[in-house]
Amino acid sequence: MKPWARSFYNSTAWKKCRASYITLVHGICERCPRPGHIVHHKKYLTPENINNPAVSLNHALLEYLCQDCHNKEHHGCSEPVIREGLAFDKYGNLVRIEE
Repeated sequence: MKPWARSFYNSTAWKKCRASYITLVHGICERCPRPGHIVHHKKYLTPENINNPAVSLNHALLEYLCQDCHNKEHHGCSEPVIREGLAFDKYGNLVRIEE
């Protein structure tokens, strides 16, 4: 997570919103039939909109994704992200990820 988003993701409001959304979608990834892992904001959060609950806490702008689907969304790959900005490609090479 970005440093500017840390307090939001640790907030009670986000934790309650996240939990209620996971319950709403029955804990299943919304793009494939696997268990979900990450509540994804369909409208990317920025320092300008993160404190706007109509954006950051709006169920209509959330999606529950498994790790692979989340990696595809953010990094264009299904490979696991190793560290912010790094992942392994399909050949096992460590590569930089452009965000």
